[in-house]
Parts: sequence; structure tokens; C-alpha cells
Amino acid sequence: MNLLTIEKITKSYTDKILFKEVSLGIQEGDKIGVIGINGTGKSTLLKIIAGLEVPDQGEVITGRNIKIEYLAQHPEFDLSKNILENVMLQDEDSHEKDWNKEADAKAMLDRLGIRDLSSKIEVLSGGQRKRLALVRAILNPADILVLDEPTNHLDNDMAEWLEKYLNQYRGAIIMVTHDRYFLDKVTNRIVEIDKGNLYGYVGGYTNFLELKAQREEMELATERKNKSLYRQDLEWMMRGARARSTKQKAHIERFEQLRDREKPQEEASIEMSSVSSRLGKKTIELHEVSKSYGEKVLFRDFSYILLKNDRIGIIGKNGCGKSTLLKVMNRIIEPDSGYVEIGETVKIGYFSQENEAMNPKMKVIDYIKSVAEYITTSDGSITASQMLEKFLFTGAMQYSLIEKLSGGEKRRLYLLYVLMSAPNVLVLDEPTNDLDIQTLTILEHYLDNFQGVVLTVSHDRYFLDRMVNRIFAFEEDGIVKQYEGGYTDYHLAKGDTPVEEKKQEVVKEEKKIYKKDRSNEIKFTYSEKKEYETIDDDIAALEEKIATLEKEMEKNASNFGKLNDLMKEKEAAEQQLEEKMDRWMYLSELAQKIEENNS
Repeated sequence: MNLLTIEKITKSYTDKILFKEVSLGIQEGDKIGVIGINGTGKSTLLKIIAGLEVPDQGEVITGRNIKIEYLAQHPEFDLSKNILENVMLQDEDSHEKDWNKEADAKAMLDRLGIRDLSSKIEVLSGGQRKRLALVRAILNPADILVLDEPTNHLDNDMAEWLEKYLNQYRGAIIMVTHDRYFLDKVTNRIVEIDKGNLYGYVGGYTNFLELKAQREEMELATERKNKSLYRQDLEWMMRGARARSTKQKAHIERFEQLRDREKPQEEASIEMSSVSSRLGKKTIELHEVSKSYGEKVLFRDFSYILLKNDRIGIIGKNGCGKSTLLKVMNRIIEPDSGYVEIGETVKIGYFSQENEAMNPKMKVIDYIKSVAEYITTSDGSITASQMLEKFLFTGAMQYSLIEKLSGGEKRRLYLLYVLMSAPNVLVLDEPTNDLDIQTLTILEHYLDNFQGVVLTVSHDRYFLDRMVNRIFAFEEDGIVKQYEGGYTDYHLAKGDTPVEEKKQEVVKEEKKIYKKDRSNEIKFTYSEKKEYETIDDDIAALEEKIATLEKEMEKNASNFGKLNDLMKEKEAAEQQLEEKMDRWMYLSELAQKIEENNS
């Protein structure tokens, strides 16, 4: 059953088009993950679905009596009411108190670490407020549950609890999240927003990677054929096309369509050399450091000597002291006891949970140039502008003001600012919060080549499995225990059931060449199938033959007999090429229809 349909909607802010004439349907049982670069309109799409914003064009058709619950990225509350009252607000018009619902609310809040339910909202941190809003959204039965970043501010245990809850949720779900394990565990569809378009994929994140690579390969193959066809049509036009017949008019129209076509862009390689300063023998040494706040012991008597190229992930429940440990290592906070030694060559790059103060009237490129005009890598010098391009800031964006950036784009800019300072010890405090998946992929590839120490606090299990080789886990009574390997290895060592039944391998995000199984993918007749597989080579061979004949004609310009034979042969080859091009157009359109029917 169709619950909601978006039909050819367009939405823009000032001169930026978020999406143009896009359509989407939400069916019963759908669990949809929405992904895309920050600033492309993911949150706006959710608000339109939730009825909080209207599109510039197009319409949203909602089924009769369909109820929608919405979790905002930045939720609002009634500050005059306490925590429990804010969760139960939607029951105010009810004549009878729903004791079962209140019991469920208390259990969920307790599970998410919120226990003093009579307190006012002001006492809650930003992360606690987001978790409170999450409970408020999922507590009420709905046909469509719309969640904007539900995993932000959840520790690993909370995220796994939410996974199980949403897997059992009876309504449809559409959500924005950058947690790749979460997407794989919960969703059965992925919707990607890319350059103003929506692309749909069946399955979770792993399937999305494979299907997107397949789609992009097909688009690029089609573009290669279009280029070849355009060259031939251009030559035909330059010879002097005569629009006498219907066929010739159609030929001219085809030429104009090819000339004005929107060309697909192949994503630039995200492989890059990283930059760091020379790191001497002595890095950072922690000697029996302890830290408490009042009666709460965060960590006690913790010692560790950071090794060159250490990749350390720090995990634990919210509020246990992970960020505090990073600040002690960085000498931002002094320990209560013990001491920290930092080597003379250590240069720390600290990516904190909150962006540093940015001048909103400053241009993006000037902000990056304020730390470095260029950096030197093993591959040579890279300018500030080139690094911005690698971090998804196009030429036009580089000269826009910081105040025009979205929150996620500001996080990405701040990350680049830290990296441009050429640190040799990189301290990342919750780097996966508010960064889109593509930026995380760029960061991961950057860290692959980083010659230095990486310390990260993260609740992103995928990121931890992908990047770290040692875990510092905060346990009871201020004990910080070391485990070798990534997050899944930590779970195995603890004897728990890890995120993927004790066998989760990190999905490699490097683009792989997808070898099509054409016997399954393309269901032409046998002869059409063989023709489609070889038509590219046939076209290339004919183009090469025509080029060779043209060279022969130049050599025999004075030999009229030979020249006449070559011209006839060239005309025959051009006729064959035109027939092949027409045949390619038919086969390509048929292949596209088959793909659409199968998707």
C-alpha cells in the first residue's frame, strides 16, 4: 500500500537548487535511508515529507488518515514543562492517562541514560535533548516515522538498541543517518540525493555501494557512446545538412539533443597523499593520570605511551570521560593526579566536537588560506583551493561566505582547517557527527596515508572498524582497558555478540570495477545480447578504419584512381558507422527499460 507520494517536486534556497522535479513513493514496510553530501537537501526533503515545508513546485500526496511522526535534527521543547511531560505532550487532549505509554517512555528514557524525569529541560545537554526527542518520536504509533540523524549522540550500546527497535517497528521509516552499519542493519532501500536528483537503490548500504558503482559505470558508458555519436553528427552537420526529409530533420534534432545533453561527471578519485610534520621518537606519554568531577571518577591511574602510527579508538557510555581524556592528552585540562609529557616535535591537530569560532563574513577559501596557502605532500604541493576541491567545495563554493554554508558544510570546512595545519598527532572528537558519508570516506582515505598518530572518540562502529587498531574502552569504576583491533574485535574479546553476528568485515568504499553478469542483467534475445556486448568495439573499429582511410586519401591525393576507391570505401564505412549508431541507440534504450523494470 502506498502511504505517501512525492510527485515532481522542486526546491531551492536563493540561487541553489536542492532538487529539481524529483519523485519518490513511500510504501508500507519501507525502511528508507537518505544519504548525500551535506547541503544537498536531505533535511529539507524530510521536512517536506513531514509537512513542515512545502516544495516550490510539484506536490506531496498523503494517503487518507496517514499519521507521521518527525524527529528534527535540532528539536524544540516546552521549557515550562519537565522531561517526562515533554515526552507525553501529545497526550494532553486525552481524557485518560495512558499508563502503558508512560511506562514505555520511562523505560526508553532510562535505556538512553535520562533518569531524572522531573527535571526541567534546561539541565539537559544537547545530546540528551536529542535523545529525549527521539523517545518522543518513536513512542507514538505512526504510519511513517521520519528521523533526522537519530544516531547522533547515541553511544554504541544505544545505537544497537535503536537498531533492534526500528527493525521491529511496524510503520514505514525514512531517515537521514551517516552511520553505515546502522543503514545496513535497518534499511531496505537507499535514496541518494546527488546534484539535484534522487536515485533509489534496493537494500542497505553495502548494496548501495555496488549498485551505485553499476549505475555510474552505465552512465559513463552511455556518455562515451554519446560522444562518439556526437562527433559523427557534428561532421555530418559541417558537411552541410539539408533538412529536406523527415529523416534528416530527425537527424538534426538528435544532434541538437546530443549537443545540449547534461553530461555525467565521473567522481574524482579520493585517493590523496596526506601531510604531516616530522614526528620524533617521543610522542605523548601518560603517566598514571586520573580525573574526577565531584564524586564521579572518570578515569584513574591510566598510563600509556603513544607509538608512531598508533590508531586508537576511545569508546564508552555518554558522559564517561572520553572527551576529557583527549583534553588531558592535549593539555587543555590538567589531570587531578599523574602527569602528561609531550615530545618537542609533536604538533597536535584537534578536531573538537564544536567548531572553532568562524567569521561568518569570511570567504571559504580565505578561511583555509589563513592556516596555509598550500601544503607539501609526497606527490608535490597542493594549494588551498585544490584541497577544498578534494573536500567537496567546488569553485563557486570556495568564494561564498561561511555564513551561507549548512551546519554539515561548516564541519567539513573545520575538518580541512585542522588537516591543513599539518599535524603529526591528530585528535578527533566525534568526527562522524554531522559529517556526511562521502566526507567520512575522504577522511578515511586521508588517514590511510597519514604518517602520524590518530586518536579518535567515536560511536561510529564502521569508522572504528575501518580506521583503528587499538581500542581504549571506559569500563566501571574509572578503569580504561585496552583491546587490540577495531570495534568488532573488541566485541569478540568481550564475549558479546558484535554488530554483525561476530563476522562484520568493513565494507571497502574504494570504487571497484563492477563486472556485469550480463546473463542476469540484460535479457535481450540471444543475438541482441551478443550484439550489445560487442557494439562498442565495432563502433571503435569503424572509427579507426575511417581515420586510416582519411590518412590514405591524403597520401594518394594525386592518384585519382586510388583516391576514388578510397573515397568509396570511406563512404561505405561511414554508412556502416551510422547504421551501428542507430542500432546502438535502440539497444541502449532497450537496456535502460530492462534495468528500470528490474529495479
